[in-house]
Amino acid sequence: MSGPMKGPILITGAGGKLGRAFVRHFLQAGGDVIAAVRRQQSLDALLADFRAAAQEGRLHGVTADLAQEGGVGALVAFLDANALRPAGLVNNARSLDNLRLGETGVPSRAGFLGELTLAVVAPCELALALAGQPDSPLESVVNVGSIYGVVAPNTALYDDPARESPLHYGVAKSALVQLTRELAVRLAPRGIRVNAVSFGGVEGRAGEAFQARYAKLCPMGRMLREDEVAGPVAFLLSRDSSGVTGHNLVVDGGWTAW
Repeated sequence: MSGPMKGPILITGAGGKLGRAFVRHFLQAGGDVIAAVRRQQSLDALLADFRAAAQEGRLHGVTADLAQEGGVGALVAFLDANALRPAGLVNNARSLDNLRLGETGVPSRAGFLGELTLAVVAPCELALALAGQPDSPLESVVNVGSIYGVVAPNTALYDDPARESPLHYGVAKSALVQLTRELAVRLAPRGIRVNAVSFGGVEGRAGEAFQARYAKLCPMGRMLREDEVAGPVAFLLSRDSSGVTGHNLVVDGGWTAW
């Protein structure tokens, strides 16, 4: 058994930088995508950008605030009501609001808990909810992580490390890697694979000075390109990786190799 899965792929955080790259990749590959975003404005923009796929019925959009109590349940209810049965799940939702620091430069308790909720609790709830449905078609789950879930930040990269690389981001991503292992073990008897991809820095938002510092600290001498992020996720979702579960695939240009 090899090749892409036969069923739609649910992508959370689909309106963000990485989320859009994932949506684009799977639509261009001829797949069906369920795009979950937090705000209606983001959803409208996404559906407009991929209008042809939406009109063909290959792109379905839904708003869901997964950080809120009942947000996962509301998303699953929408899927049920619209007869949308995901074969793949990409847990990619995040909120920059959780990472904003006050004058002290120390994460607030609310921010810390918010980051953990969206990065760990909601992905767990969603994966278990989909897996627990009667005759669930779910085959594969991919959790989107970061190199800062594997190693601590190199503070030489930042002008203001506390604010530019808040510590609770990495802590939450580290917990996501462990969640990946836990879910892989628990869902394996149901034939569901669970893996993670931990990305290094991706071009597009960083200024030239930051990119230059990053290049000196990375074996490949550059940040990842946006067109490099979807392939690893697609591989882990597909049946080409049918023997892989509980794995954290590090895609970082060699950042964590030294």
